[in-house]
Amino acid sequence: MSHTLDAPILVLADLDDAGHPTGAALELLAAARSLSPQAIALVLGDAAAASAVAPALATAGATRLLAAAVPALAGCAADAVAAAARAAGAAAVLVASDYRGKEIAGRAAVLLGSAASSDLADLRLGEGGDALTGTKLVLSGSWTTTSALALGGPAPVIAVRPGAYEAAADGIAELTPEALEVAPAAESAAVELVESDRSAAAAGPELTEARVVVVGGRGIDGDFDLVRSLAEPLGAAVGATRVACDEGWIERSAQVGQTGVSVSPRLYIGLGVSGAVHHTSGIQGAQTIVAVCDDSEAPIFEMADFGVVGDVGEVVPQMVAELARLRG
Repeated sequence: MSHTLDAPILVLADLDDAGHPTGAALELLAAARSLSPQAIALVLGDAAAASAVAPALATAGATRLLAAAVPALAGCAADAVAAAARAAGAAAVLVASDYRGKEIAGRAAVLLGSAASSDLADLRLGEGGDALTGTKLVLSGSWTTTSALALGGPAPVIAVRPGAYEAAADGIAELTPEALEVAPAAESAAVELVESDRSAAAAGPELTEARVVVVGGRGIDGDFDLVRSLAEPLGAAVGATRVACDEGWIERSAQVGQTGVSVSPRLYIGLGVSGAVHHTSGIQGAQTIVAVCDDSEAPIFEMADFGVVGDVGEVVPQMVAELARLRG
């Protein structure tokens, strides 16, 4: 693309439990800088929280930093996004395409009187500069569609698929947080987070953001300790097929597929996964797929880059031992 927007792109830069920018937030800044030289990061927190993450956001490409002291719940976050988009004159808004991000995108678009689209990747500025286009996998990944969102009016809100961009590390701006006054709507302020519990399945990296994902299917026969034994040395997130969740072997939040979450890791490893379409529809964004299954006719091998036909109980310990050997 030879031209970019003159107006800025607003990015909702979420923070993790430790107060650091999430991987998805850093990727969104890379996406924003591909569209405009001005990438505005919006942090939900006070000035101190924003100051703490300013260096990381600047390195990732942010050129301006706004801080809104509101709860990170979807309603208040959408109110802050809408207020920031208006205040900054943003051409478009980017958020992460997870459950919360999609809710934020929908509400913010309504507040702005614009449009929203989710799970997009490969964002580009149209030839006339009057629209943003993005691609999306549909029909279990068998089709790629292109969406176009009009520019020049209220900022469209786009939920970008995690893993669609590589976080940059060449930003040079020094950021000073600017306080953004936001008055959440009554319906947003009425929502209160009573309790939050991080499940064992989510004890590692966030499943939708992880660069490596190890998934257990029916073939592991409930042995998710085996799955974690491979995931831990790889720094991988642990996922599961619908059957594994239905059997109660692992929390439902770990389900990957059509009725679970979609993942876009650099490396996907399926252990005892047959490759039913309701699961593979959720891994279409994976760059490299490795399958270990004892059924040589399993559909997973049709899409795998590397496959091992064998008993996961025998293959996985050998993989773990080889990883330990390579790492000395």
